[in-house]
Amino acid sequence: MALQTSPEQPAPVRQIANAIAGWVDRLGAVWVEGQIAQVNRRPGVGTVFLTLRDSAADISVPVTCSRVLFDSLNPPLVEGAGVVLHAKPVYYANRGTLSLAAREIRMVGLGELLARLERRRQLLAAEGVFAPERKRPLPFLPHQVGLVAAPGSAAERDVLENSRRRWPSVAFRVVHAAMQGPRSASEVIEAVERLDRDPDVDVIVVARGGGSVEDLLPFSDEALVRAVHRARTPVVSAIGHEQDTPLLDLVADVRASTPTDAARLVVPDMAEEVRGVAWARERVRAVLDQLLLHEQAGLDSVRSRPALADPTSLVGARSEEVAQLLTRARRTLSHALDRAADEIGHQRARARALSPLATLQRGYAVLQDDRGRVVTSVGEVSPGEPLRIRVADGRVHATTDRVEALDGAGETHG
Repeated sequence: MALQTSPEQPAPVRQIANAIAGWVDRLGAVWVEGQIAQVNRRPGVGTVFLTLRDSAADISVPVTCSRVLFDSLNPPLVEGAGVVLHAKPVYYANRGTLSLAAREIRMVGLGELLARLERRRQLLAAEGVFAPERKRPLPFLPHQVGLVAAPGSAAERDVLENSRRRWPSVAFRVVHAAMQGPRSASEVIEAVERLDRDPDVDVIVVARGGGSVEDLLPFSDEALVRAVHRARTPVVSAIGHEQDTPLLDLVADVRASTPTDAARLVVPDMAEEVRGVAWARERVRAVLDQLLLHEQAGLDSVRSRPALADPTSLVGARSEEVAQLLTRARRTLSHALDRAADEIGHQRARARALSPLATLQRGYAVLQDDRGRVVTSVGEVSPGEPLRIRVADGRVHATTDRVEALDGAGETHG
């Protein structure tokens, strides 16, 4: 039943603590899965204190177990181990803390661990976390490489030395993180997110040497997988050896079999690139030489043609042809002029034959009265009327004395 309290009748702390302890005590025992983050075994104390951490979230809960139960585990329980335990929630009223009292602890075996990882892989794959189309290509020559590794580890040394051996001027930003143990996943997540926020970092390498499945378990952590999936910078996974395949390898943009292989993938080999440039230069030079030879051969072929070998021969032939055409044109024009002159002469003779002046030159004359009208009949003239007579070389002014008419027989009538 709920406690009846009021500002006038408050309940003491012991009563509230005992009430909470009673409520928690009514809870039954539960099976819990997690990872041992801390083990505290105090000398002379019959209880071992543990910290159980969730594998996918930053949540932990204290656990207590008897020394007899702890010592009976085979293999021994160590930090970072995955366990399934049967425990009952317990509230300690004197300290005001809640913990799980372990009654049974089962170590997660390798087969069961792999089965859990496979189920996790299938769920993440169904969400599209490992989809190939989400993979980003690595830059050819990164401005700066971000490296996540354990401080002073062989993996860090392999990546740095091999990368600088391949490309001496490559720049690194190294962020150290625990690569084993209960804090590994959270520290690697923090390091990846820090490098992803840096605009100068073009690619991130997560490197660790080989180890057992349990040692590499943090790199299959769901939270780490999702953090890499959210990253905007390409990520290279260089965890363990060729046979090791944590889930980080599946979500990363590129998987390297070893840290040394990661150095080969991240930066190009300067010596190889120099050889490639030299080979390309020689190839371009050979192609250019071949092109010049082909064009020179074509030019020589054109120059060897008769028209270009002796240009005056073509000019001479054309000169003779022009001279012939000129002579023909002159002859044709001369003939045309002669025909035109003859035609003009004929037309002139014909015009002269039809001209009244020619008639006058043959002895004929034109008779006109004093008004200039031509007289064609004797009836148009009267005696004593002045007349003008037009002859070939001038006019004669005369006066009519008399007029005679001719009949049809040519006889004169007075």
